[in-house]
Amino acid sequence: MKSLYYHSVESILSRKYFDHARIIAGKKGLQRQVKWVHVVEVISIKNLLNGNELILTTGLALKEESAFICLLEQLIESEAAALCVELDTNISAIPRSVMDMADLYDFPVIVFEREVPFVSITHDIHSVLINQQYEMMKKLDDFAQVLNKRLLTVNHTQEILNVLHKELEVPVIFQLKEQDPQFHPPMKRTEEIKMLNRYENHLGNPRGDFTSAKVILFDQEYAELFIYRDEHPFSEYEVLLLDRTSTALAQFLMRELYFNEKKRIEESKWIMSWLKGEQSNERLDTYLRGLKMNFHGGVVCVFSDSKEQEARDYTYFNLVARSIFEQQGFHALPEKDGDDLLFILLDTRKRSDWKKRIKTALEKIQKSHFLQNGKETIISIGKYQEEMMDIHLSFKTARESLLFRSIIKGQQRVFFFDDLHLYRLISIVNNNVNLWEMIEEYLNPIIEYDEENDGSLLLTLKVFLSCQGSKQETAKKLFIVRQTLYHRLKKIEELLGDDYMSSDKRLAIEFLLSAHDYLGPLKKGSRKSAVK
Repeated sequence: MKSLYYHSVESILSRKYFDHARIIAGKKGLQRQVKWVHVVEVISIKNLLNGNELILTTGLALKEESAFICLLEQLIESEAAALCVELDTNISAIPRSVMDMADLYDFPVIVFEREVPFVSITHDIHSVLINQQYEMMKKLDDFAQVLNKRLLTVNHTQEILNVLHKELEVPVIFQLKEQDPQFHPPMKRTEEIKMLNRYENHLGNPRGDFTSAKVILFDQEYAELFIYRDEHPFSEYEVLLLDRTSTALAQFLMRELYFNEKKRIEESKWIMSWLKGEQSNERLDTYLRGLKMNFHGGVVCVFSDSKEQEARDYTYFNLVARSIFEQQGFHALPEKDGDDLLFILLDTRKRSDWKKRIKTALEKIQKSHFLQNGKETIISIGKYQEEMMDIHLSFKTARESLLFRSIIKGQQRVFFFDDLHLYRLISIVNNNVNLWEMIEEYLNPIIEYDEENDGSLLLTLKVFLSCQGSKQETAKKLFIVRQTLYHRLKKIEELLGDDYMSSDKRLAIEFLLSAHDYLGPLKKGSRKSAVK
């Protein structure tokens, strides 16, 4: 591993003016970085330090032990690099309490046992640091040029990560939001597991052996780039390299977004005609062969939001969602239909677990930044189709599933058409029979009574039947006393007839109650079922 432009206390001690220097405390802190040198002969210096300074003193203001402790506390708090004291000029020894505190905080305390020219030390070290700064800026420019040239031909993020690894020779970790981290260079499985454990521990409890830079797209954090080393902290040069690389990654990802969006716009009319069932078999086969993938079926997923999303949010969400779906074995084709976002999910794996894989993907998507506050977002998934020509049926059933948001109570936000068992049966019957006539025949007396008297007989009947005729459980669910329930049930019997609980009539009433719930939103939208 390279250590670029990092001067530690230990490396400074090897320079010529430190031949007669001796470290007497804080030996574990020798890897602290030195960025500048100060000569100090006063106690109050906290506001004069920026961190990583090597402090030189003859001890003029440190004759009292309390003054020495006060100075050391300020140096530790300001994250200075180390303290160098010239002995026998103003003080002859370092107090034990000072050494104990230095050991406690791993803060190096160094003594000069002979007189040394502080002006020569500062000149020597400052010359090295200033020359290093010029050299560092030149190398940063060279590195940026290499990245810019690579960006002209790069096809994958790994190629950019390789440039950074080649320069620093440290492990590089790249993590897109809501996705697993990528390690570069590739490691053996055992090494990767160890690195992953260190990385996850760092995310929970940040440590100095990792440093990172965020990859920002559309003013949002899209990914994060990490480098790792456990020997000593990273230098300013290495952090700047990391920043340059994160910028290059952002440019590459932006380019990918642009081309994908351009391609999407070109394909938009074609995809919408596919979703409407207007594509020919020949054109569809030609398109699918061009994808060079084997598909076992497909399904349409619709994200419906009552609030219009900004274009930049859609682009970000599109990229995140596609990547998550692909992890679960679906090649995702995005599209917009009005204010709704939708994906044609072409299945590259076995059909048997398609629903489980989609649920896993949707859980990750719902945790993403795009949907964290998306309480208004409803997700519907249509009927799985084995034939690509039938994808329009999946789209129509996904649309139909959205109608149930007002029927199914609770906090449910995801609707699979395959899970709407009774409502699917109602949909099929409604295509062939006028269910409203039957609803009016069986339930109209109760509906009219509720409208005229602002009553709750229809709700009471639903709950009573769902509780299998248990009056105690019904009263509990409705939060009413039994006498009130008895009165309502007597009125229901008068309106429906005393045989409404007979098996055949009860089954018909339960079916028509569900049909009433189903047809309410359908009547408003005047939509026909797509189920065949």
